[in-house]
Amino acid sequence: MGRYRNTTNRVTSRRQSLSKRSSSSIWVKGLADMFAAQGLDAQRLLTASGIDVAVLAKPDARIDVDAISRLWELAVLRSGDPTLGMDREQPRRHVNFDVIGYVMLASQTLMAGLESLARYYAVISDAITLEFEPVPDGCWLAIDLFGNAQPLPRQRLEYSLLTVATLCRWITRRDIQALAVEFTYPQPDNDEPYRRAFGCPVRFGQPSNRMLLAQSDLEAPLLSSDPVLFGMHQRVIEARLERLGNASTGHRVSEEIVRRLHLGEPRREDIARSLAMADRTLQRRLQEEDTSFQQLLDDARRELAQKYLAEPRYALGQVADMLGFADQSNFFRASKRWFGVSPGQYRTRLLCPEGLDELQAAVPSEAD
Repeated sequence: MGRYRNTTNRVTSRRQSLSKRSSSSIWVKGLADMFAAQGLDAQRLLTASGIDVAVLAKPDARIDVDAISRLWELAVLRSGDPTLGMDREQPRRHVNFDVIGYVMLASQTLMAGLESLARYYAVISDAITLEFEPVPDGCWLAIDLFGNAQPLPRQRLEYSLLTVATLCRWITRRDIQALAVEFTYPQPDNDEPYRRAFGCPVRFGQPSNRMLLAQSDLEAPLLSSDPVLFGMHQRVIEARLERLGNASTGHRVSEEIVRRLHLGEPRREDIARSLAMADRTLQRRLQEEDTSFQQLLDDARRELAQKYLAEPRYALGQVADMLGFADQSNFFRASKRWFGVSPGQYRTRLLCPEGLDELQAAVPSEAD
């Protein structure tokens, strides 16, 4: 009975995390330090964002993704700089990738290190996804963020991609340069900070947020490669994931569903195969965790619907397709069940212009 109760508690925590994705306090502390280095009152920004400053001193604490987005919005608003964070020196000074950095350092190659980053990113943030898109002589590394119920500040994803570029230089001990960088956001008035930060051509209005790395850089052996240290750090990070509830079968299935939904509704058998287990084994393990494939599919769709509806660039038909629905009527019914309103009504609620007035009132001017 005790083992079943513990399992239920883990599942309850996992279900809560589906609607409350979070990032490590270590990561947020680095953000606050970066904002302070830009001359901003970081403590005031944190408080106005609803983030307890004292929590940043607790390494295992987690911060809600929407609170972090609000922190970015307030920082950009207060600084008056729409390219805030586009300085390649800032990630080097303030970003802390925690134990993931050590796993990457001990990897055989840069590509192996990046694959570990994608596998274990939940330690830093369970709202980030990293995908690899191979091309001749290189590979695109695409980054995205989900789990947000409010519009996502462009600066947040731009800075996240810059931190990964910085991490590549750190673990290789070489001045690795991306061949190209692309963002989904519109062309800014001044793109010089982006080109200077990444050191390569930067294009806007593209299908995804990503950077292109050369195959020769990805395959180069790391000087710090150490199989023994790799295994040791891997065990530490997997134990951390277990404590966070991100090592369960349900969580792994959810992540696979999120990756595949844009291709259509995924089949349970295909997900089981990707996790190297039989379909019956997958069903049994999900039942032991008091959930089901259908429930995880519905949870993932709801979470991604919040993200996509918060971004006006996606037409409602596109959102239905990206959620794997066969037609818009199914999406409409699901939205009514999730949010109590139609997709269009929910989008209007998310994009209400009152939000800007609230932001401006949240952090008074320094003279107040």
